[in-house]
Amino acid sequence: MKTQVIVLNGGSSSGKSGIVRCLQAVLPDPWLALGTDTMVDAMPAALRASDAGIAFGPDGGVSIGPEFRALEDAWTEGVAAMARAGARIIVDEVFLSGAAGRQRWSERLGGLGVLWVGVRCEGEVAAGREVARGDRVVGMAAAQAETVHRGVVYDLEVDTTRTESLVCARTIAEHVR
Repeated sequence: MKTQVIVLNGGSSSGKSGIVRCLQAVLPDPWLALGTDTMVDAMPAALRASDAGIAFGPDGGVSIGPEFRALEDAWTEGVAAMARAGARIIVDEVFLSGAAGRQRWSERLGGLGVLWVGVRCEGEVAAGREVARGDRVVGMAAAQAETVHRGVVYDLEVDTTRTESLVCARTIAEHVR
């Protein structure tokens, strides 16, 4: 089946966004880039620091509330609808709930050609990137480095610890049908 959606899952500061930009450059057709950060940025500010929405703890922990989950359900349904309408989409995601996050996406993307990609990065390296970026809660990268992959099955995995985004993107592109 032709690949219509590429889902990249990895922790904060693992290198997903860089891979997405490189994929858009190396894939022969135009691909839209959408991700969890896009959804969070689109949410009302009141839900970006709320028990009902999404809250970032001082230790880097992330908690999800019922309003966030409802919006996330609508978001994933919308992404799937765009793919069904013919858009090729790269999803930049963080499965905070591990395998349950992949399951939610799988249900929405049923019947579509999906390439599931795990983006790994050693926690210490991701933590260093997090500090250098300056726009993340310190501790989030280390906390998510392994947990987002628990129980998740992938078609392909890449590791950005010592591999550049472009090399990872080319590896992924080789698996796109």
